[in-house]
Amino acid sequence: MSDSLDSAIDQLLADFAPSTTDPVTFLGAQFDRGLAWVHFPEGQGGRGLTPTHQQTLLRRLARAGAPNAAMRNVIGYGMVAPTLVVHATPTQRERFLRPLFTGEEIWCQLFSEPGAGSDVAGLATRAERDGDEWVLNGQKVWTTLAHVASYGLLIARTDPDATKHRGITAFIVDMHAPGVDVRPLYQITGEAEFNECFFNDVRVSDEMRLGDVGEGWAVSITTLMNERVSIGGTVPARGSGLIGEALSIWQEHWAARADSHALAMRAELAAAWVRNEVARLSNWRASDLRKAGTPGPEGSTAKLVFAEENQRTSELCVDLLGASGMLYSSTYPRVRPRETALASHDVRKAFLRMRANSIEGGTSEVMRNIIGERVLGLPGEPRVDKDLAWRDVPRS
Repeated sequence: MSDSLDSAIDQLLADFAPSTTDPVTFLGAQFDRGLAWVHFPEGQGGRGLTPTHQQTLLRRLARAGAPNAAMRNVIGYGMVAPTLVVHATPTQRERFLRPLFTGEEIWCQLFSEPGAGSDVAGLATRAERDGDEWVLNGQKVWTTLAHVASYGLLIARTDPDATKHRGITAFIVDMHAPGVDVRPLYQITGEAEFNECFFNDVRVSDEMRLGDVGEGWAVSITTLMNERVSIGGTVPARGSGLIGEALSIWQEHWAARADSHALAMRAELAAAWVRNEVARLSNWRASDLRKAGTPGPEGSTAKLVFAEENQRTSELCVDLLGASGMLYSSTYPRVRPRETALASHDVRKAFLRMRANSIEGGTSEVMRNIIGERVLGLPGEPRVDKDLAWRDVPRS
């Protein structure tokens, strides 16, 4: 099977040379040949192979300089597409997967709300049935790239008399529909990747419902587990990313020194290298073991380590820069970028941006709860609202 995959990759690169083919055309051909997500079913951008084969594909295409679908549509690629494969109708998959992969249609995820962040199931956005349509009213917040998105994956309350996990339904929402209002949320970097989104009598066809009525929690779990793998479960090249930046700064500013301060900083750098390498190899093993479908709790472990190590390593980079580490050269531009900034070659910007890593995709506290309960088998936290109807749950 690997020989067949290698031949298909060779043929794709021969027919559509990345250096002379525009990205949309290349990615469209990649999808049509089942080389988008090879672990997806045939006809859905895949070949029914394994995630290990997908990693092989990604490494080969990266070496060839092929366009990266994940960078063009980070939410759609890593979070929405796996959810569509599991929960969408055949018509929905046929309509949305290909333009999602090519980046012709950007996606966002509409889960968090001002009063329901870590407790996603506490959401208050309502969807009320009106014939063959649903009418949405509510607010979502911290929505990455909503300002450039064509569609959003949204969960809403459809039965306030059910318990909070059972009265939720998922929808595909046109982000340009009447009544959708997207406003920027500027971050400490001066950029607004995130947005707050308001829905005022937004009409959504029942054909754009994702999964059964009241089954939105299952849809959201699939999305969240894939989000955590997407954020923390990638397998970077050895010595790349922030730890590579730290090594470069060390070589430039510290390598020739032998004083006690330099030796102490070298020890910190060595410890950071070990932590980053252990995380990288752990993710590699997890990616080889992971099967198609909803990932397990290893995604929460990877996401927790990713968040905290990014923060520690970016802080080390700034420390290695000394006084110049306090200078942020971008002058806080107040722009709305078209891509996320999970990584940056400007380590000062990375230091600021990484503050969000322990919140986005599930807080580090929530990740620890998941690991404690689902991996270690520890008792769960008391949940006094578990059997209450959502309308009876106290809210601030």
